[in-house]
Amino acid sequence: MFQSNDLRKKLQEINRRSYPAYKGVKGSYRFDGFLLNIEHVQGDPFAAPSSLSITVAHQVNKIPEEYYGKGFEKATLSDYLLRRFKKEIGKFSYQAKGSGKSGLISISGCGQEVLQRSACEVREKDIILRFQVGFPARGRTIDSTELIKILFDYLPVCVDKSLYYRNLPQNELQETIQLARDQQVVREELKKRGLVAFIANNSILPRESGISNKPMKGGIPFVTPDSMKVVMDLPYKGEIIGMGIKKGITVIAGGGYHGKSTILKAIERGVYNHIKGDGREFVITDDTALKVRAEDGRKITDVDISLFINHLPNEKDTKSFSTLDASGSTSQAANIVEGIEAGSKLLLIDEDTSATNLMVRDELMQKVVAKDKEPITPFLERAKGLYKEEDISTILVVGSSGSFFQIADKIIQMDTYKAYDITERAKAAASEFKKDTLEESYISRTEKKRYKDFQGSTQKRKSYRGDKVVESRLKIKQWDDFSFSLGNEKIDLRYVEQIVDKEQTQTLAYVLRYIKENSNQKEQDLKKRIQEVIGELNEKGFSMFFQNDNVSSGLAYVREQEVFACINRY
Repeated sequence: MFQSNDLRKKLQEINRRSYPAYKGVKGSYRFDGFLLNIEHVQGDPFAAPSSLSITVAHQVNKIPEEYYGKGFEKATLSDYLLRRFKKEIGKFSYQAKGSGKSGLISISGCGQEVLQRSACEVREKDIILRFQVGFPARGRTIDSTELIKILFDYLPVCVDKSLYYRNLPQNELQETIQLARDQQVVREELKKRGLVAFIANNSILPRESGISNKPMKGGIPFVTPDSMKVVMDLPYKGEIIGMGIKKGITVIAGGGYHGKSTILKAIERGVYNHIKGDGREFVITDDTALKVRAEDGRKITDVDISLFINHLPNEKDTKSFSTLDASGSTSQAANIVEGIEAGSKLLLIDEDTSATNLMVRDELMQKVVAKDKEPITPFLERAKGLYKEEDISTILVVGSSGSFFQIADKIIQMDTYKAYDITERAKAAASEFKKDTLEESYISRTEKKRYKDFQGSTQKRKSYRGDKVVESRLKIKQWDDFSFSLGNEKIDLRYVEQIVDKEQTQTLAYVLRYIKENSNQKEQDLKKRIQEVIGELNEKGFSMFFQNDNVSSGLAYVREQEVFACINRY
């Protein structure tokens, strides 16, 4: 390890030399109060910026230990400090002059959800913060005087204002931790009270726009119907009142543009905590909840969809169904079954993004097309059995079919973004229709173990050193927020709707590569292997994916449900 003066001296010596001379400054340097590690140096000023990290010991930062004693508190604290540091470096980014990315200082951006990220980790003895800096140059000639400004003038100011407790707005930090603790209490109360979701009064559910996740200005505050009112006593906020959605089948109805999909979107995002001011701070959902939809064209491998589809005309086996190009109905059936396999106890479904023929068959269609000529058993006939036999609840948004009123335990109408309990009225109307057209049936499922060959398909890349063949790691390339390639295979996750950040997509790429590179046998129990890796990730953190200490700054927390979804599309 070197001292900060050693770094200053190195930088002065290489000034005005060709850009590759920057490689010589790679290493760790002790500054006053923190450790600076230059982990990767970019090849030229137009390449991806250099990777750096800062480590501050708890003995120095003096942040109270009570703020990071539990896992969710660590995630909340790291999220808060990351936002603070990003705000501070924004004042200095691109102040250095030069070509390409000279002077760029960047770090992960945080959205409305609180996610554990590799960009800032609270560890047992310290806090590590990872970011990028564009090393300055004029053309391709080093301008180290500008880098000295960044590392010795700008950076210490950012660290001082964002990582030391004495300089933080302590009341704001305390409120942030207290909010997380209150949110955790609500999550625990859901389990105790037999609820799958909770929406607090005065929550703002509508978003600013279709491309913005921020709350809509002037959005109508949520008010719970009296019949669904739940009161919780939280340690810091005190008494909170909201709508509790019980286990079972809940239908959300209403006219178009009245807020049905908006409330469902809030519920699906409720698996994550939200920051203060988001409007959905106390929209809390069962951690295992899964949004399922039709996904035309997706790949399906060895999935038992016989709960919904049987006796195909081509005699294809639906107990072990595979296709490279699924239809709407088969893809949604597979998504439901895969969600059950992933341990989901709450299914979230929107009629708008569902395959109609998988959801319901009306009376006229049943009369015209005989049941023995229809291979699809609609979700309408299976939903009740899923709950009674497997304790899997459903929240379903409908706008055109009232058939689900017959099986619903609770029916909510959204009217101009206001919620009304219309269960009795809707049930009375449904009773006027013939019930003999609805066959509530269920096939007792025997959970089938699925095995996957992670050693097959994409193999490690081979390179040559002299006369030796050397295997290198599988290459990961992220194409956009929801897709990546591993080796030669591309995985598209755009319809996995609870991925809320591109860094989660990147993490899924690393998870998949890790499983492939650490598979010791040809066929592995898929569920067991995923649970092992998730357990390892929770225990070791993001460093488990890397063969050295240079952890990528662009990773974020993923649930078991998203890992299953990723591997099922591989």
